[in-house]
Amino acid sequence: MLSDKTLKAFIPTVNPTESRKFYKDTLGLKLMSEDNYAAEYNANGTVLRVTIVERLSPHPFTVLGWEVDNIDYLIESLVSKGVVFERYSYLEQDKSGIWTAPGGTKVAWFKDPDGNLLSLTE
Repeated sequence: MLSDKTLKAFIPTVNPTESRKFYKDTLGLKLMSEDNYAAEYNANGTVLRVTIVERLSPHPFTVLGWEVDNIDYLIESLVSKGVVFERYSYLEQDKSGIWTAPGGTKVAWFKDPDGNLLSLTE
């Protein structure tokens, strides 16, 4: 029923000014529109709607992630912009924070200014 429909992703923010800086300037997403309720970004053809909320308790799991070709390069670029990658004591991660899954997939996690957990996967 929805397989041929366009997906829109949603993520909450309590601080739209910091969120805008992060998604637009740090991550490089193109700002498409903004009003008193949300900002919408083009995430390679998917609309990411960062919705303004009064309160937020971030989930402890990944809520948004990107499939990437060169995770090492992207981590280096994001770190140079002040992004901090998460470390988990129960995962074996390399010096950049990359965990390699048993099947060879590489994953690293970071948070947006609201504490929403985001990921990169190669």
